[in-house]
Order: sequence, then C-alpha cells, then structure tokens
Amino acid sequence: MNFEGEFRGKSVVVTGAAGLYGRRFAEAFAAEGAKVCLTDRDQGELEGLLGEMELPEGSFAHAADLTDDASMKALIDAVGERFGAADVVVNNAGIYPSGFLLDIDVADWDRIFDVNLRAPFVLSVGFAKQMIAKGVKGSIVNISSGASRKMRRTVVPYCTSKTALDRLTKGLAIELAEFGIRVNALEPGFGAGSTVSQLAEEHVKRVTAAVPLGRESKASDLGPAVLYLASSAAEYVTGATLTVDGGNSIGSLEVYQDKKHPL
Repeated sequence: MNFEGEFRGKSVVVTGAAGLYGRRFAEAFAAEGAKVCLTDRDQGELEGLLGEMELPEGSFAHAADLTDDASMKALIDAVGERFGAADVVVNNAGIYPSGFLLDIDVADWDRIFDVNLRAPFVLSVGFAKQMIAKGVKGSIVNISSGASRKMRRTVVPYCTSKTALDRLTKGLAIELAEFGIRVNALEPGFGAGSTVSQLAEEHVKRVTAAVPLGRESKASDLGPAVLYLASSAAEYVTGATLTVDGGNSIGSLEVYQDKKHPL
C-alpha cells in the first residue's frame, strides 16, 4: 500500500518501543517520514534504539513507567512540549506473565491490568485532550491480541485484560468520534521475540506449526497494517479490530498437524 507521504512531518507516539512489535511500528512510521516518540521503561535502552534506528529529525526517546501516574503524565507533557499534539498514538506496551489463577498473586493481577488496560486508558485520554486542544483529528491504535477472544490456560489475566482493551477501544471510539479522533485495535500474530521471557525453541516450533498460514509474524505484516489504520485510507474506520495473525485466532492446526489434504 502506498501512503504517498501522508505521514511525512506527522508526530507518532509508540509505547513499548523497545520490544519486537514496538520497534516494528516505530520503524514503519519513520520510514514514511513521521517523527516518533519512543517510550519504554529504560532510558538507556531507548537511547540505544535512537542510535540504531533511522528516525526523522525531531524524534526523541522518553522513558516512562506505565504503572505510575506521575510518569505517564510526564510522558504526555513531554509529547505536548515537543509535538504540540501527537497525530498518532500506538498503545503497544503490554506484559504477558503466566501462572495458574490458583497461584497468581493479586498484585501480579493488578500489574497486568495496570499496563495492559489502565495505561492505554490514561494515555489515550491525555493524548486525546492534546489533540482536541490543537484541533488534530488524530488516530489511536491499541495493540490487542487474539487472546481477547481465545482463552488460554495459565495466561487468563492477560486474556481478560485484552478483552477489556477491545471494549475500551470501542468506548473511546464512540466518545472521541465527535472530535474526529479515530480509535482502533490491531491484533498481531505470534512473534517469538514479542515476549519478555525467553521461549524454548521447541515451543516456538510447535506454536508456529499450529498457525494456519504456517509462520511467525513479520515486520512486513505489521507495518502496513498499523499505517493503514492511522491513514486517511481508513478515515471511515473506528472502533474496529484488524487481525493480522495468519489465522491463529480463528483456529489452531495443533491437534491435526499430521492430517493433510490429499491434494
């Protein structure tokens, strides 16, 4: 898809920028000429990213703790000072700890919801107010997951937080529509480097083999998807979820991997 330079000079915020998906989203917008605010927990890691990535002039890094209100306010203020208002916000940061519900600590449950749900709410509202004040008809993209519709053992809090994020996406969409601000969700596919914890090679092979289209998610899958949702090509799209996961959320081949069509 050709976006014909429509993001050139625009301002984009990407949370969780140090992660696999966050970096892919940031690189996609930067390649189209957008200034990017990279935000994650560790400033040193973000500075390293600034040195590695080819970002347009005006891009910057700002560390933020998405479980801390003061830290999120500082991020919103920094974006206001640098950009006036963001044109696009990608709420990508998320955590994926595992454990059975019988064993999980309430504090861990709260931390998952703080990062995966509360932070997108706080940041979306804060950035939306800046957009409204500056007359920016912006776009917010929340990074969801097929887990929002497909419950999984040992990661129930994560699945539940993503289900709630989908509802928040629709709620923000309907309330921000009068200001011309669109809010949508994107569901990426499986990527072995997208989780903080290391995944065993055998596990990665097994999960990938179960994806109907038979492979992991690539940067070339996600870049065009997030750009589309933020672009004028999607100017009549809000409150929607775009799933780019190779069919993984509609069904798994895991049980039937040894069964092939005779053709």
